[in-house]
Amino acid sequence: MRKAITPKPRLAIALRYLATGDSYESLAYLFRLPSSATEWLKTSSAFEEKWNFPHAIASIDGKHVSIKAPSNSGSQFFNYKKTFSIVLLAMVDANYNFLFIDVGCQGRISDGGVLANSLIYHKLERNELNIPPPEILQVPYQIKVPYYLLGDQAFAMKEYCLRPFGGMHAADSVERHFNYRHSRARRTVENAFGILSQVFLVFLKPIELEPPVADKVVLAAVYLHNFRRRHTLYNFSDALLPPSTSQPSSSMIIEELDDVATPASMLPIPVIPIRPTRALQNMRTH
Repeated sequence: MRKAITPKPRLAIALRYLATGDSYESLAYLFRLPSSATEWLKTSSAFEEKWNFPHAIASIDGKHVSIKAPSNSGSQFFNYKKTFSIVLLAMVDANYNFLFIDVGCQGRISDGGVLANSLIYHKLERNELNIPPPEILQVPYQIKVPYYLLGDQAFAMKEYCLRPFGGMHAADSVERHFNYRHSRARRTVENAFGILSQVFLVFLKPIELEPPVADKVVLAAVYLHNFRRRHTLYNFSDALLPPSTSQPSSSMIIEELDDVATPASMLPIPVIPIRPTRALQNMRTH
């Protein structure tokens, strides 16, 4: 039998594929979120310091990763851009680091639908991520404002997800100023997608792989993006650095995403209420 390929050339092949799209070797990784209220507060402080938006813990959005038309898939992966794709749903911090991703949903599914079928959705709904409780923004106000994700109009407005005001607004209106600040802070996720695509050129053209393998390529690229920013470009938040002498605790591990089955083509998507409650509308106006 031939000699096994050692880890070093395997990694070299993977990096070459991610940089050029010519050849591939896929890996699976874990993704980690802040595990305590203190760590979430650190991510929130970074958003307020850098982007002047209080109580934001991450920005969230989806990216269509172009792939070749999968065999016998019909229109499952055909998106509104009239291409075939899988969806990369990401939560990003104020420094362009990926905190959580879900990859593999068919391109025909909207960002809100991808979130509703992701691992993190029910944890957010049941408040199981140790996100800090609502607090007032400053004295003398009394309204308590929750800590939230920053999402666009594709996501439902919830206590954990804040989206901009809809429609057109006067230049000096409160709504116009709010939407500007919201967009300015939320663009961290758009910038992270841009950095990912410019570093790993495999994202600039359709990936010539079947969806299960393309999922692993995306996972590997995102992990390497975080590794590169953590160790080469910028310092990661101290709260998110892995322990030097032990493995990450189970409380900080969301899931090994490549083991999660992609939703079947006819799987019913849960109904996502779009109109926010009066209390949430009042909170956003405040």
